Amino acid sequence: MATETEVLAALQGVMDPELHRSIVDLGMVREIRVQSKQVDFLLALTIPECPLRDQLVAEARAAVESLPGVNSVEVRVGAMSETERKAALGADAPGAAAGHNRVERIIGVMSGKGGVGKSLVTSLMAVALAKAGQRVGVLDADVTGPSIPKLFGVRGPLTGGPQGIEPAISRGGIKLMSINLLLEEEGQAVIWRGPIISGAIKQFWQDVRWGQLDYLLVDLPPGTSDAALTVMQSLPLRGILLITTPQELSTMIVRKAVSMAQTVGVPILGIVENMAGFVAPDTGRQYQIFGPSHADELAAAAAAPVLARLAIDPTLAAMCDAGEIESVMRPEIEGLVQAMLGLMPAPRTEVGV
Repeated sequence: MATETEVLAALQGVMDPELHRSIVDLGMVREIRVQSKQVDFLLALTIPECPLRDQLVAEARAAVESLPGVNSVEVRVGAMSETERKAALGADAPGAAAGHNRVERIIGVMSGKGGVGKSLVTSLMAVALAKAGQRVGVLDADVTGPSIPKLFGVRGPLTGGPQGIEPAISRGGIKLMSINLLLEEEGQAVIWRGPIISGAIKQFWQDVRWGQLDYLLVDLPPGTSDAALTVMQSLPLRGILLITTPQELSTMIVRKAVSMAQTVGVPILGIVENMAGFVAPDTGRQYQIFGPSHADELAAAAAAPVLARLAIDPTLAAMCDAGEIESVMRPEIEGLVQAMLGLMPAPRTEVGV
């Protein structure tokens, strides 16, 4: 049986032909009811006599009928109130789209060191949050080494216009923005200097039509220079997660990210230790391939808790290479997500104002 979240994710891809926005982001999808293999919902049009009514109904019905386990779909048609209609149309005035994004919490995922699994943790968190019913986006700020589209099995090109850039949408309804979605070939190198990279990150935040999100996760590149500083100073972060591995070398470099966050004044929400040993499937014995953990020492320096430890899993690596990250669920990440959901609600952030 389909869930309400799955129905919304399917309808996220249905675009209003005139406004060029998802009918979900426009607030047109309401009163979803799922009973056994039947789904019905209300489609609130901008005006009762909308000339595109039949097209929208047909596309919305087809999107939901494509879900496994759905046998019948009923689309009830209504209309927005005058206030709702003005809000929807106002959000699409030229140059005004970015100012009508609504993002509740922005979380940076940082390390300072490369190769520790920031993109992996970011993606696993996004998947778990989406499955928990949250509206999620991922901003890939690693402009010169982007990997988010590969993990989700998503390709460009993206579409856009005067109203902004439309992000890619994963199979699970997660909104994605990455430089690789704008390149002709995913293997094409981005040979840019720091100021240009910083400008691109700002555009990913300001010029993308994120719509309404509960969480926007920002996958940061290694280092503590331009890109990281741009995110910390230009985006209203709720806080950052720090990713490390058991190696003492990794801990030393991640400490630099701790120092940077404390200097800039961005809260450190917690520590995630990746590659935390390997459990042999035949014996159950655990091997500390990268040495003993230093996560507790790092947590003490950051004055933040260790929220998760992820063991090495070859199966997970294979699924990432196949673009099947949304098929993965790890209990450690579920615990991390519960901590995220327990954060105090943040004021809504309006982009571009």
